[in-house]
Amino acid sequence: MNRRDFLKAISAGVIGAGIAPDVFAEIAGSASSARMTTLDDHIKDYLHKMRDFNKPHHDDVYLARNELPILNSTVKRLRRLQRTVGHGNFHLLSFDSAIRYASNYSRVGAFTRDELHFLERMFYEDCSPYGFFGQKPVKNLTESVSRRHVTKIRGSGNYLYRGEPERMYAKIRRELGSQVILTSGIRSVVKQFLLFLNKAYSNAGNLSLASRSLAPPGYSYHGVGDFDVGQVGFGIANFTERFATTRVYRHLMDLGYIQIRYERGNMLGVRFEPWHVKVT
Repeated sequence: MNRRDFLKAISAGVIGAGIAPDVFAEIAGSASSARMTTLDDHIKDYLHKMRDFNKPHHDDVYLARNELPILNSTVKRLRRLQRTVGHGNFHLLSFDSAIRYASNYSRVGAFTRDELHFLERMFYEDCSPYGFFGQKPVKNLTESVSRRHVTKIRGSGNYLYRGEPERMYAKIRRELGSQVILTSGIRSVVKQFLLFLNKAYSNAGNLSLASRSLAPPGYSYHGVGDFDVGQVGFGIANFTERFATTRVYRHLMDLGYIQIRYERGNMLGVRFEPWHVKVT
């Protein structure tokens, strides 16, 4: 069993057993028997990757060299599409609508057959070979976000689903006041495509590196209810571990009812995201 399969099996076992990943890592790291040596080495290697999530590692998975041109053209078309429909609308844009808009606007240009095949393959491909072991809450490429079921959060440019996500954010705002802001809400499949593929594009097609900080399309819980929060005036640092040093983060943890989707030491192949509020 190679390292990636081994970690996948570990992850499934940890989650299925209900054992906290950080506790499991501590147990594995402290085991002294010879038969735990390999496990210990794999865990250390995994945690090293999570600490250096934004750097390439020797066994990272890359797109094939001959796929880089299609990655390039797809990312640039998605960028043009986002500029054309507007960033707010792009958060909710379905795959079918994206194809239609691209065909109707010459400044975007219709998706080619190769680009559509590439996007379809990327959506339905098993992401565990990348080192990403999270669940997939959005199962179909063509799933759409109904505008009747969302609300736009004033001053943020982002949307939340009505119901529990909206209630939870409103409760956080009541507790923490104007210092907390919504930094990212609903993301459609198309929005997640752009985020994930843009990260891979900026790193020579490295899918593993991209997946350590951005869920692959279909795997993001932003598609079903989760959202990100930040502290006013903290800027881009709201999406770094520095957010965990802010008053907003400390107050969130003091509330007791807030859970973070990707905690420190998680075994899902995702860096620590102290800003990512778990809803569903």
